[in-house]
Amino acid sequence: MKFQKLLSSAAACFTLILGSSIQPSPAEDPVASPALGKRLTRIDLDDHRGRRWQLEDFQRDSHLIVAFLGTECPLAKLYAVRLQSMQETLADEGVRVVGVMSNRHDSLLDISAFAQRQKLTFPIVKDAGGRLADDLGATRTPEVFVFDDQRRLRYRGRVDDQYGIGYVRDNPRRNDLREAVDELLAGSPVSVPRTEAVGCIIGRKKEVQTDAAVTYGGQIAAILQRHCVECHREGEIAPFALTEYEEVAGWADMIAEVVGDQRMPPWHADPEHGKFANARRMSDEEKQLLYDWAQAGAPAGDLSDLPVPPAKVAGWQLPREPDLVFKVSPQPFEVPAEGAVRYQYFRVDPKLDHDVWIEAAELKPGNRSVVHHILAFAVPKGQRRGLDGARGFLVGYVPGARVEPWPAGHAKRIPAGSELIFQVHYTPIGTAAKDQSELGICLVDEATVTHEIVTTSAVQTRFAIPPGAADHPVAAVSPGFPADAKLLSMSPHMHVRGKAFEYALKSSGEVLLSIPQYDFNWQTTYVLKQPLSLDEGDQIVCRAVFDNSKGNLNNPDPSATVRWGDQTWDEMMIGYYHLSVPRDRDDTGPTQAERSRAAIQRAVRLATFDRIDRDKDGKLTKAQTPRKLHKVFEELDADGNGVLTRQEAETQ
Repeated sequence: MKFQKLLSSAAACFTLILGSSIQPSPAEDPVASPALGKRLTRIDLDDHRGRRWQLEDFQRDSHLIVAFLGTECPLAKLYAVRLQSMQETLADEGVRVVGVMSNRHDSLLDISAFAQRQKLTFPIVKDAGGRLADDLGATRTPEVFVFDDQRRLRYRGRVDDQYGIGYVRDNPRRNDLREAVDELLAGSPVSVPRTEAVGCIIGRKKEVQTDAAVTYGGQIAAILQRHCVECHREGEIAPFALTEYEEVAGWADMIAEVVGDQRMPPWHADPEHGKFANARRMSDEEKQLLYDWAQAGAPAGDLSDLPVPPAKVAGWQLPREPDLVFKVSPQPFEVPAEGAVRYQYFRVDPKLDHDVWIEAAELKPGNRSVVHHILAFAVPKGQRRGLDGARGFLVGYVPGARVEPWPAGHAKRIPAGSELIFQVHYTPIGTAAKDQSELGICLVDEATVTHEIVTTSAVQTRFAIPPGAADHPVAAVSPGFPADAKLLSMSPHMHVRGKAFEYALKSSGEVLLSIPQYDFNWQTTYVLKQPLSLDEGDQIVCRAVFDNSKGNLNNPDPSATVRWGDQTWDEMMIGYYHLSVPRDRDDTGPTQAERSRAAIQRAVRLATFDRIDRDKDGKLTKAQTPRKLHKVFEELDADGNGVLTRQEAETQ
């Protein structure tokens, strides 16, 4: 596929490439939804403490919000906190919230833990058998139903529009539930009485086809083991486990939906370009088995010989217990409930008196809900420049990050006397939170290291995405490859206006990786199945497409001209890649890896110079240079004349 096609329709190409002739069988429809204005006649359910709640218990409340929730649904967790805030704010005006748990797999113990963890004080009842969910036609968690003082239905749908399929906004554009309640309290009709709820499908108990050919024990457990359990297991990044039959059966319809929509397993590479060791692709046959199983009511089958998840290190993705563990911040960092948080930088002295080689490393967030990304750098003590991560880093954590194994004999080096610097990007989630992340490192004997891994990038910092532009192209070229280098993997990075991304060799135009539909929430490192030998001096050309239009539901402001910047409402265009460089064993000069790092540092200097040199005359005065770079300016101004030329920046 030519990259120009992506410029015209990235989303269409994505559908064409990943589409399939098979389709998930529709989930069994719940009882038909009641019409707006219909009266609520019954609530007769027990909460997790054993108290029975009936409709009469709410007779003093002028308005009742019935909210369907789930203990493990990520959106239900987020919105439960907002419902609690509404309850506290509007209680004096007679508004009451009641939470309803209708999932077959949510036990009373699970519900109790959920209420305690989310600090919920409103009643939460267990809807065993899904009777109330059927009466109201509820299908998702979270989904809310608002009843007036006559207990007539006046609003149903979502809480707000901040989260949707394929997008997450920094803030909601419309607070649907709150606006509906405010209109009712003011004596006005609800202006938007119905919206579409987005979230997890309620896991109903369904009639099971006893003669079904597809069962959990027969086929489904093995499919999940191959494609899902890596993340969906206790202590891993997924919000719930898929290792027990009862749990999985409750998610059967949801699994069929996300697999059919190509949302899970998360993988965005065009299969026409490149072969990847970590590709997460289900076969059409596997998908159809999942659809058939859900349609059959999730039959158990023979549970006597289920696959056992492979052993893992508790709390880590690493292949073994880390040899070194460092706290990213000296104390837990307090993330405010709202507002922008500047990048935080923390310094740690690992007290290394000799070079160390690492065969695996992992940055582990202490609180995943507020940590967007972490970059770790190993730099000479006192270094202040070159820490924006645009060219390279030691270890990184981004959404959806997995620790991918390196080839035997390959390692990254931390030079003796280095200081570790951590760059952390925190994102407020509406409630105050704390985080103290960690870096775990597995060391390897230097004598076994044959190749050093060097991380660098093709980066473009000078761009301006026009307001409303739906297909704005930006390109970047990498530094030249050192001799005998091999390409191991690629990690594209953009923000919420990112639409498509491509890596290609400059010499041949061969496409190495194509992402027709970039997803900010899944920033995957694409590991080549076989390392690719590179010609010395050749380069990688990266091409990106940005969507700054209203059609991009992630877009925080389609009217803005968007430039390079740290925050998610700014943009970045970075094509990270990871090289394998042979270690030179003699001491006659710089090693291949050292020459590669020098080339990277030179590229960083020139990119920074070009960004500051707005009039493009190839010269900078100290007055033109940001104050934080004055010391660097003085170091590079070789003749000391107060004018830094591009040649001086290049030759230092």
